Amino acid sequence: MESQSYICVVCGFVYNEEDGYPQDGIAPHTAWEDVPNGWICPECKVGKDQFEVVAI
Repeated sequence: MESQSYICVVCGFVYNEEDGYPQDGIAPHTAWEDVPNGWICPECKVGKDQFEVVAI
């Protein structure tokens, strides 16, 4: 399965499943649905509900 990216619609921060976000303990190759629901955007502090899949 191909990894996807998700963009914060508030500030433009991109979460890439391939990269994860190790700074917050999210390992590389962590699927978006496996990112904890309480995780917040590291740039603007909004929740996961403010992210949308990036269509390329």
